[in-house]
Amino acid sequence: MDSYHIWCNLKPGVRDLEFAAAVAAYLGRLQRDGLIAGHRLTRRKLGFGPPGLGEFHIVVETEHLAQLERAFQRVATRSGAVERLHARVYSSVQDVQFALYRDFPDPVRKRARAASGPSGGRRSAGRTRPH
Repeated sequence: MDSYHIWCNLKPGVRDLEFAAAVAAYLGRLQRDGLIAGHRLTRRKLGFGPPGLGEFHIVVETEHLAQLERAFQRVATRSGAVERLHARVYSSVQDVQFALYRDFPDPVRKRARAASGPSGGRRSAGRTRPH
């Protein structure tokens, strides 16, 4: 699973519940169309969090990067119903930052580790080779 993270603040005058509804409508549409696996919107609580990250945090989950690319390709057309939903979200935010994460260890890494043994093919520092 890949997770596309978005941190942002709302522009002055944007109402928080209207923003939440816009995010749900936009990402819900992408999910219904099979372009993302899921999404979540969270809000910083009690002001806790790194100062450089926004008050709101959106996580978009995809099964793999190909699915995320398909979502990006759809949104990049900047037309139709998806663009109207997208515009309601991006026109509401400022101070936006993005990141892409993956589950770890992911299935590829798990297979590689299983094939090479529990140490992942590396000797532990405490082991010695017989002479």
